[in-house]
Amino acid sequence: MAKRSFLIPGVDKRLLIKDSIKAMPDLTRRRFISGGASLGALTLLAGCDVIDSDSAEGLLKKVSKFNDAVQSWMFNPDALAPTFPDSAITKPFPFNAYYTLDEAPEIDAADWKLEVRGLVDNKKSWTLDELHALPQVTQVTRHICVEGWSAIGSWTGTPLRDFLKLIGADTRAKYVWFNCADKDGYNSPLDMRTALHPQTQMTFKFADQILPRAYGYPMKIRVPTKLGFKNPKYVVAMEVTNDYKGGYWEDQGYNSFSGS
Repeated sequence: MAKRSFLIPGVDKRLLIKDSIKAMPDLTRRRFISGGASLGALTLLAGCDVIDSDSAEGLLKKVSKFNDAVQSWMFNPDALAPTFPDSAITKPFPFNAYYTLDEAPEIDAADWKLEVRGLVDNKKSWTLDELHALPQVTQVTRHICVEGWSAIGSWTGTPLRDFLKLIGADTRAKYVWFNCADKDGYNSPLDMRTALHPQTQMTFKFADQILPRAYGYPMKIRVPTKLGFKNPKYVVAMEVTNDYKGGYWEDQGYNSFSGS
């Protein structure tokens, strides 16, 4: 699949790069601007100048990576996303994907297993029954989509950090990377600090019922501190790794950190 270009046809490349500063977190942008930042300073930061489309593309990618690094630095692993009463749950909770519900994966629980790879002591695969037997908690949190809408849902499952401890994951590693059963092989990485966040969850139920197909059956990763595309559904494998392996939307230009 072709990667998304950062450039917009017909738009002045220098103006586009100036506008990219606006995408920085507020605190970073204020510090950047208060320090006398300009297009020249930004190109110096990125180590290149804007002389053609290729250099503009490279500069914008570096700005995106810079934003990721700053957001990661500012992330507080102890701060919790807001929680809500059951009365605030959005009904119906929307289906969200880059395909229609008819195209969503149909998974047979009897054949499904969660594959565990990478820097872990125990690489056994887990059946759904084994996962359902783990201690579970419920959270009512807001899903925030990069497209600008949000919805509140009730999610039940096992904290990811508890599972990582159970399998002997090396939590000094940089990422937990997820593969999914979507038709295009959806995948996405989580930085380890977010993976260990107390609200990051291996979700098996929605509204106290087995997770519906529309929301990622048999398992999704619920990350209320991230934008929706960082909440992978239909998960079939996870890997603990120091390698940045990209992701479906990340490879098309979306920031990897993407905190909500």
